Amino acid sequence: MAALSRSDFLSAAGAAALAASVPLRARAAGLDRVGLDYAYYNPPSLVLKSKGWLEEALSKRGTSVEWVLSLGSNKANQFLQAGVVQFGSTAGSAALLARANGSPIKTVFLYSRPEWTALVAPKDSALKSVRDLKGKKVAATRGTDPWFFLLRSLQAAGLAPGDVELVDLQHPDGRTALERGQVDAWAGLDPHMAASQLDAGSRLLYRNVAFNTWGALNIREDFLAQHSDVAAIVLRQYDRARKYAALHVEETAALLSDASHTERRVADLQLRERTSYPGDGTPGSEYHDAIAGVIPLIRADKLAKADADLDGAVASLIDARPAATALRG
Repeated sequence: MAALSRSDFLSAAGAAALAASVPLRARAAGLDRVGLDYAYYNPPSLVLKSKGWLEEALSKRGTSVEWVLSLGSNKANQFLQAGVVQFGSTAGSAALLARANGSPIKTVFLYSRPEWTALVAPKDSALKSVRDLKGKKVAATRGTDPWFFLLRSLQAAGLAPGDVELVDLQHPDGRTALERGQVDAWAGLDPHMAASQLDAGSRLLYRNVAFNTWGALNIREDFLAQHSDVAAIVLRQYDRARKYAALHVEETAALLSDASHTERRVADLQLRERTSYPGDGTPGSEYHDAIAGVIPLIRADKLAKADADLDGAVASLIDARPAATALRG
C-alpha cells in the first residue's frame, strides 16, 4: 500500500496516543468505556449522540460512552485500528480495504444506503462526461468510497487511473481545491458535496448509486468476542437511531446542519434526496455484492498488501449474526 501522507501519519499517531491515554483496564475489559465515532456522513450517529439513548442504556452497567468525530472512512479506520473506538462508521469499500490489510474489524450493521458520492465539476467547467477527465486533475480521498467511485467511474468510461492525475486530499480539502480551480474535478462526499452544489454552483458530472457501497458500522472483533452483550445493546440503540432518522428527516437535518456547521438547505439536500434506509440494517447479499465489486480495483491500484486475500476478506468482514440476534431481542 502506498505510504501514508504526512497528515494521515499524524492522524494515526494522534489516534494511537489517544488510545494509549485510555486506562488499560478500560481498553482491555471494554466495560468502563466504549468508544464510538460520529460522522456527518452517518446521520443515525448524530441522532444517537444527540438523544443520549446509548448512554442511558449502558449506564446501568457502569459503562460510559466516548464519541470521536470521523471526517472520513480513512479516519474511522485509523481509530478502529488504534483502539480509540470499538465501533466505527465507514463506507463498505473502506471497511473491506481495512480488513484486507489486517484491521481486526467486522461489519455488523448498515446505518444507511446513501448516494453520498459523485464526480463533481466546477460551475463553469467544460467537462461533459467522465471520458473528458483524461489528462485532468481529480481530487479524492484515498481508500474511501469516493476514491473507489472515481476508479469505477473511470473504468466504466474506458479509462485507467493513470489517465488522470489523482490528487489525494481529505474530503473538505477536495471541495476547496475544486472551487479554487486547483483541480478539474472532485470525487465528492456529502455534506461537502451538497454544500458545494448550493454555495458554489458546482455540478454533478457523473452519478451512479450502484457505485456507492453503503454505510457500514464496523466493530473491533476482539470487542465483539469479549463483550457481545454490550455490542447487542449498541446495535439495538443504533437501530433505534436509524429508524428515528428515517422517520424524522427534518429533525435529523437540523442535527446534521448544527454538527457540520453547514446551512440547513445543505443538510436537506443530502438527507431528502440522497439518503435512504432500506431493510433492517442487517448486512446481507446486497452489501456483499456492493463491496465485492471493488476487489478488482483494489488489486489494480495495489491498495492492499501483496499477499492479501481479498475474497476471504469479504467473507470474514461481514457478520450478520450480531444484528440479527440483537434486533430479535
